[in-house]
Amino acid sequence: MAEISRLIDAAAAGDRRAAGELLPLVYDELRAIAAARMAQERPGQTLDATALVHEAYLRLIGDQAFANRGHFFAAAAEAMRRILVDAARRKKRERHGGGRERVDLPDVPARDPDERLLALDEALTRLANEDELAAKVVELRQFAGQGHEAIAETLGITVYLARQKWTYARAWLRDAMTS
Repeated sequence: MAEISRLIDAAAAGDRRAAGELLPLVYDELRAIAAARMAQERPGQTLDATALVHEAYLRLIGDQAFANRGHFFAAAAEAMRRILVDAARRKKRERHGGGRERVDLPDVPARDPDERLLALDEALTRLANEDELAAKVVELRQFAGQGHEAIAETLGITVYLARQKWTYARAWLRDAMTS
């Protein structure tokens, strides 16, 4: 303990040899602090606990005098926090465009309703060749505005079958109209 305090004082005074001797003595404790800090971060950080220890140690040595060993480790924890905060700010700044100005892009024009109707008609014709009942359910639902109960009554089928055909037809049409 006394050796660590002496080396901390000497390193703070600028003694490079003392700084080199200090690191192996405090490394395990600094690594434990760094690991605890990194455990609170999201996965995928570019910094790991080892890099965080080294960066914090470089910031600490030569910057200030420490009253005692506890003060040194408290300053190390603070340095690690600042390093992580700086890294987060840097990422946020780069992620959100830094100093670039926001420019609104014009909206993409929507499909012409007539084109959409023609595409739906073509797809319904193809669906009718594959499953005529499903095509009828879509016609009654989309063009007549009927619910499942009314469709079932009109076609003389169960409500369950009307819902089943509607679900199938929606998926089929979505696939047919997007490909």
